[in-house]
Amino acid sequence: MGDLKRRFSKLASQMEDRFDELSFALNKRLHTDKPLQIVTYRSYGTRNHLYVKGRVLKDKFLRKAIGKDNLWNNLVEMYKRFESDEVPHALLEIHFQQETYAVKTDNEGYFSMHLSTGQPIDWTDMWHEIEVELVDAPLPFPTGLKNVADVLVPPEDAEYGVISDIDDTVVKTTATNFLAMARNTFFHNAHSRMPFAGVTEFYKSLQLGRNGKRNNPFFYVSSSPWNLYDLLVDFLDLNDIPSGPLLLRDFGLDRDKESANHMGHKFKEISNILTTYPHLRFVLIGDSGQDDPKIYREVVAKFPGRILAIYIRDVQLADREKIASDIARDLIHDKVEMVVVDNTVEAAKHAEKIGLIYAETIPQIIIDKQQDKGEIPGKDQLSIQ
Repeated sequence: MGDLKRRFSKLASQMEDRFDELSFALNKRLHTDKPLQIVTYRSYGTRNHLYVKGRVLKDKFLRKAIGKDNLWNNLVEMYKRFESDEVPHALLEIHFQQETYAVKTDNEGYFSMHLSTGQPIDWTDMWHEIEVELVDAPLPFPTGLKNVADVLVPPEDAEYGVISDIDDTVVKTTATNFLAMARNTFFHNAHSRMPFAGVTEFYKSLQLGRNGKRNNPFFYVSSSPWNLYDLLVDFLDLNDIPSGPLLLRDFGLDRDKESANHMGHKFKEISNILTTYPHLRFVLIGDSGQDDPKIYREVVAKFPGRILAIYIRDVQLADREKIASDIARDLIHDKVEMVVVDNTVEAAKHAEKIGLIYAETIPQIIIDKQQDKGEIPGKDQLSIQ
């Protein structure tokens, strides 16, 4: 059975690649007038090593969302995101510290590079800009087509890092219900999607920590596809939630993508983060809706002593809550507290008790939660608990 599955997966992957090739060839003949664009993704690195990732696509002219967008506007923009025309085998140059690095896009237009800096980065800010330039492509493009990639480099005096899920942890997606998830994904934009109540101020309190420098780095790991990247970045920015690298995943039929689904993808990305910063401890935040408790248990086992606390938002499903609670009891033996909470205020009170945040930040988290829920005035859009 396993051998048959591998053969089918290989065949499906080959068919997908062939379809992409034919589709690209047809688009090349019919839509040569569409300009190209370099899409860069927020990533991370150290003073000596940087990770740069992005994609080359035909520009679909995605509109910046506004609060007055209707359902039809949202559907049209979402269609553009998923009906992407990738540009394979394009050559790019990455410019940093007077050095130039060459990288090519794969069959689906993605490029990624780990580069070693010629000299340690002079740390003055948490974010660093890296120039990416398109120098060759199988389609016409203007000379000097460039974009900037933002790369996070945590300061050496950060107290801890925070790794957070997005779906049903920061933003409502209802991932345990396919129809509800589809409705939230396709019918809403960055303005109309709902944050969970109090998440902004809670995350800000974690970013501030106890040293008062507001320099604890955030990383967002999600099973959402890269097609939703711009929407999620806009959502975080609009809701003033601490910015950080977004580590999403590609959908596809080959075995590498298949193994990266859900648990495999998240565990791999979280492991990469902890390996990159061996001297930094972390707080993990997720929800009970899918596999977060199981994934975080594996992270604790692989990286003993590195996890300060785990916060799991209860999605109010009894069977999921039981799984999370059972894992929480198991983690007591590893001296790690996994706290299953109904809302951000409960998580904040625990974080204050163990010395992660200031007690003085809790009243503002309570106010933020009440405003998000519409219990007191202060915010235009409503949220949920």
